[in-house]
Amino acid sequence: MAAKDRFHAIVRIALEKEHWTITDDPLRLDVGGTKFEIDLGAEQLLGAERDEEKIAVEIKSFLSDSPLTDYHAALGQFLNYRLALEISEPNRVLYLAVPVVAYESFFRREFSQISLKRYEIKQIIYDPIREIIIQWIT
Repeated sequence: MAAKDRFHAIVRIALEKEHWTITDDPLRLDVGGTKFEIDLGAEQLLGAERDEEKIAVEIKSFLSDSPLTDYHAALGQFLNYRLALEISEPNRVLYLAVPVVAYESFFRREFSQISLKRYEIKQIIYDPIREIIIQWIT
């Protein structure tokens, strides 16, 4: 089993505060002979339709000296996870969870914004101190 990100428990708490039910910790997939472990799987009941919204969340801390290197690794992982989900659970939406400090200092840069848009990366911006989600970017 892969090591959990430093902020794993914090993101889980933040999702639960927004009434998400954590269904998998981690979300394990076996696709085409390859095993994947996405940090969290969650679902939430949607109002009057009584339907469920399902998400998968890959949590990253971006605490190293090189946010670009962290982003390269996270992007490759995210794209492979998204492909695995498209094959095995096409109704589940993948999000990349990043701390607000990394969002403000790296993800708001022009290049980062272009890359996020090009690769259609959905994000959850979280505050690791207050243990809340600041913003959902879809």
